[in-house]
Amino acid sequence: MLKLRTAALSLALVGTQAVAQDDFDFSFFGGGPARNYEVTITNITPGQSFTPQLLVTHGQNASLFELGQPASEALEALAEGGATGPLTDAVVNVAEDVRTVDGLLGPGESVSATISSRGNRQLLSMAAMLLPTNDTFVAVDSLRLPRQGSATYFARAYDAGTEANDQDCANIPGPLCGGEAISAPAADDEGFVHVSNGFHELGGDALTPARYDWRNPVARVVVTRIR
Repeated sequence: MLKLRTAALSLALVGTQAVAQDDFDFSFFGGGPARNYEVTITNITPGQSFTPQLLVTHGQNASLFELGQPASEALEALAEGGATGPLTDAVVNVAEDVRTVDGLLGPGESVSATISSRGNRQLLSMAAMLLPTNDTFVAVDSLRLPRQGSATYFARAYDAGTEANDQDCANIPGPLCGGEAISAPAADDEGFVHVSNGFHELGGDALTPARYDWRNPVARVVVTRIR
């Protein structure tokens, strides 16, 4: 399930002078003109690939995950198997726009997509699994969309805490390993979402840290207002 936040409601008083529609705060009304953005994601790791990337615009009462808390089943599906469908279903009723950017994004590669926002739903979140890992995902959570121009953010890798980090291909899906996507709960699972500390163990199929390790951040995200 999508985790909900409690957001305070603040009202802005507008004077008698004319206010341009694009500058008016429609957050109280929950409507207003749509704003369109181009989101460019660049993979800045040396050896990891990103599964299809989920993009969501939403308000302050929603978040894809919460650090220090157990991952939802929908987040687990993304972090262990790269599936964006369950998270899409979880956010669709509270989001303004939800998009999945298809295809793997390899080291040094970039991809762009457009997404829209409206009213008080002026936040952006993004998530995708890192391959090859057990349950690590790249994400930005509740970024403020720029009113004009561009903004650049750097995204960390997070561990969902739902699968032991054994770096064994038998437990890692994708074209490199072809293993199982979702695992049953185990004693070695951390049990909560946390900042990932990289790829350290030598996997059963010689997935070496020298090739697949990283240091945060793992992605650059550029958001540009286009209309």
